[in-house]
Amino acid sequence: MGGRVGLKGTDDIAVTAIRLGAKPVAPARARDFLEGLRGTDSKEKITIVTCASPMGKDEAEEAGFSAEVLPLDLPLETSVEDTRRAVRLMVERKVDLIVFVGGDGTARDVFDSLQSVDADIPVLGVPSGVKMYSGTFAVNSQDAAAIVAAFVEGTAEISEFEILDTNENAVREDKFDLHLYGFLRGPFLPMRIQGSKQVSPETLDEHENQLAIAKFIVESIDPNGVYILGPGTTVKCVADLLGVEKTLLGVDIYGNGRAIKDVNEETLLQETKKWQNLWVVLSPVGRQGVLLGRGNQQISPKVIKRIGKEKIIVGATKNKLQSIEGGVLRVDTGDAEVDNLLRGYIRVVTDYREWRLVLVR
Repeated sequence: MGGRVGLKGTDDIAVTAIRLGAKPVAPARARDFLEGLRGTDSKEKITIVTCASPMGKDEAEEAGFSAEVLPLDLPLETSVEDTRRAVRLMVERKVDLIVFVGGDGTARDVFDSLQSVDADIPVLGVPSGVKMYSGTFAVNSQDAAAIVAAFVEGTAEISEFEILDTNENAVREDKFDLHLYGFLRGPFLPMRIQGSKQVSPETLDEHENQLAIAKFIVESIDPNGVYILGPGTTVKCVADLLGVEKTLLGVDIYGNGRAIKDVNEETLLQETKKWQNLWVVLSPVGRQGVLLGRGNQQISPKVIKRIGKEKIIVGATKNKLQSIEGGVLRVDTGDAEVDNLLRGYIRVVTDYREWRLVLVR
């Protein structure tokens, strides 16, 4: 919920996010997932077990499912402990699969709950957080529906996925603090599960490749243009060559030789009104290959519609592209129209004066 307002997550600061205008993301993602599930041939074999409002019942009914509701009293504003209690009740109910809607923080809560009762139920995440570096998530809500259907039909493998823990306070201070929290078993379907994030290797070859990409991008920059700079070390190299300071994990705006640092969706929308010659510079998440929808939600569907696909510049090192499953990029903006707009082939700068066409799925 904190992504579009530039908070990089809502751990411990949900009230701040709401005050800044953030809106809950999980209910819409849950409905989208359940509607996708209802559209599969497996729907008659599925019993939905969920919690009372505001943790699932309404979304299930709106999607056309008659859900079994767990005996769990919930306040209007739910907490981490409500998530943990729900998981424990699902274990007692002996469900076959736990599907949660959230981000890395929710994945950790589910992991802790299963550990506390020594349960080994498969888990699948429907992405609705900010970062989602853990490997247990589907690429998007429709992929999650396809994975569940395959699980029901017995055609999905069961694999072990990394649960990664990020210190959000460190992230807000522009410091990357990521470590392994544990493992969860879950259903796997090729190209449908995002996998865990791969941190860019701190090698001389990798850095030189990033610098070569940045040099080519900078040489192509329109002096009259304004550029939205996404997060990551590759894009930071672009800012370094431009001679401006950039937030490593935030979204910034560059124009007229200066940068506006760590902007949110509202600022980006204001700037798109001011400038006609507007561009976006992005680099996909390592191994996951997600171009939009992970850690850069400030570049929202509204922003993308104003800019257009043809003004998105993508840079990725050869090592990063090789690490991405299937060699395809992915988008998960939360807006089906925008996702479809972005799909197809896009040009990716891979070295100095080198680029290749890469499929966006």
